[in-house]
Amino acid sequence: MSAASPAESDWHGEDVTIAAVLDALNRVRHGFARAEAGDEEQPHPRNCVMTLVSVTPNSVEETRAILASTAIAKHHPSLSIVVRDEPRIRAGRIDASVMVHPVDQQNHPAPCELVVLRVQGAAGAHLAGLVDPLLVSGVPVYLWWLSTPPFGSAELNDSLRICDALVVDSSRFDRPYNSFMALSEIALKSHPHLGLGDLQWERLAPWRETTAQFFSPAERRGLLSGVGEIGIDYAGEGRGNRVGAALLAGWLVSALGWKLQRAAGGGGGVVAAIYQAEGWRPIQVAFRSVTKSHVMPGEVSALRIAGTSAGQSFSLSIQRDPERSRRSGGAVFSDLHPAGGEDDAGVELAHRRAAQHLNVHEKNREALHHTATGDAPGESLPSRPKVLVSERRRADTSDVLLTMINIGDSETLRHVQRVPPEDEAAILQRVLFMGARDKVFNRSLIAAAELLRAI
Repeated sequence: MSAASPAESDWHGEDVTIAAVLDALNRVRHGFARAEAGDEEQPHPRNCVMTLVSVTPNSVEETRAILASTAIAKHHPSLSIVVRDEPRIRAGRIDASVMVHPVDQQNHPAPCELVVLRVQGAAGAHLAGLVDPLLVSGVPVYLWWLSTPPFGSAELNDSLRICDALVVDSSRFDRPYNSFMALSEIALKSHPHLGLGDLQWERLAPWRETTAQFFSPAERRGLLSGVGEIGIDYAGEGRGNRVGAALLAGWLVSALGWKLQRAAGGGGGVVAAIYQAEGWRPIQVAFRSVTKSHVMPGEVSALRIAGTSAGQSFSLSIQRDPERSRRSGGAVFSDLHPAGGEDDAGVELAHRRAAQHLNVHEKNREALHHTATGDAPGESLPSRPKVLVSERRRADTSDVLLTMINIGDSETLRHVQRVPPEDEAAILQRVLFMGARDKVFNRSLIAAAELLRAI
C-alpha cells in the first residue's frame, strides 16, 4: 500500500456544521495514520503537544496565522485551528477546511492538523462553542488573537474559559492605549490559571537582557541601590506609542520594588514620573518621543540609566540604530572577508578577520617578495597596505544596539551587537514555550498600566 499524499487527505466544505468538521477531522486523522503505517504496521498513536487557536479578522491575517502555525508545527506536533471571524457579514454560515499539513523540506508530512474556519455573521459570537468540540483532550490550549481582542465582550470571556492562555501583540492594537489598559485588567482580575503573552514584550528581550547583564557582575550589584534616573526614547507620538516604553519601565520598577508617587505628560510626547525606592529615595523616570527613520512608531529607540553608588557615578546607555560618522577607505582583503550585513557589528567582525589575514601576510611578505622578484629580503619592499573600515548605513542598521558603560573615572566601555529581526513564528514559539505564564511579564504589565494611567 502506497502512502497517500497530504493533499489527497484534505477536506473542504461550505456552509457546514461543526459536527461535519469534526467528522472530517476524524476521517483525515484516520486516513493519515493508516497511510503512514502502511500494511506492515499498526497505526501510530496521535502525537499532539498543544492546540493553537488563532482568531483573525480578514484573509491577510488568516494567512499570517497559517504561516506561523505551520512553521511551529514542523517542530511541535499540534492541532492548529485558524478562525476567520467576520461578524459583520449577515450570512451566518461556516466554511471550513481540514488539512494534514505542513510538509517539511523532504516532503514528509508532519504530525499536525490544520483546521481553518471562516465564520460569518452571528455564528462568530459563539467562538468557544464552535472550537470546543474540535479540541484535543489533555493538552494545553492557546488562544492567539491576531487583531485587537474585543475586551469586555461575552465572546472573549467565553473564549477564555476554554483556553489556558491568551496571546496578543499589543504593538498591533487598533486603539493601543485603551486596549493595553484592558489587557492589564485581565492580568489583575482573571483567574490565576490563565496565562498571558504579548509578542511586543518578547521583542523587548534584547533591551532587558542587556540591562540585566550590566548589573549581573557581583561588583556591580550595589549599583542597583544607587539608580537615580531612567530615560527611555520611543518612536512616534501619542500615548498609544508609549506602550513599549512603559513595559520596559514597568519591568525595571516592578523588579526593584519602586512605588509610583506622581507622573505627568507634556508636549512632544514627554513623560516624567517620580518613583520612591527604599529609604524614601526618589527616582526620576522620563520618556520622550524621537524621530528615527528605521524605527517603527511605538518601538523603543534608547534606554539610559544613571545614578551614584558609594560616591561613584555610573551610567548605562543602550541605543538602537545609533548615529555614526561615515568613514571611507579601501579595505584590504574585503572580498575574502565579507561583512555578512550592512551594520557596525558585521563590519567590525569582517575588519578583525581582514586584520588577522593582513598580519599573516606581513609576517611572510619578505619571503614572498624575494620569491617573486629575486631581490634580497628587505630591498624594494612594497608599501605596507592599510585595512580601513567602511561604515555603511543601510536599512538593516536598525538591527544594531550600541551599549556604552561609564563607571567612575574609568574609560567608557563600548559594545556593538547586532540583533537581527525574528520572524513572527519564532517569537510566538518562545511565548508558547513558556506556556504564556511569565510572572515577570504580568507584574511589568501591571506596573506599566499604573504609570500610563497616572499620566
